[in-house]
Amino acid sequence: MSQVSMTVRMDSQLKTMFDALCSEFGMSVNTAINIFARAVVQRRRIPFEIRAGEVKNTAERVAAFRNMREWAEDGNTPDLTLEEINEEISKTRTNR
Repeated sequence: MSQVSMTVRMDSQLKTMFDALCSEFGMSVNTAINIFARAVVQRRRIPFEIRAGEVKNTAERVAAFRNMREWAEDGNTPDLTLEEINEEISKTRTNR
């Protein structure tokens, strides 16, 4: 599969907040956008909502990640598998 570059323009304050949230989710902005695009294409709609609460410390971050992973493993993402999400994250880490 060939890859192409894409430029996205957004307000600088929005970008700063998006970067921070993606970091809290444990992924890059590139990975988040790829996951979103794949899900939109598969479902032919805006498919999901991702939220981040106020996370204060490492223990809370780990707990939030575990909850998100359990949610995904319980089948709450029927059109985008956990393996597909992990594949996107892996590709991003490889390309760093």
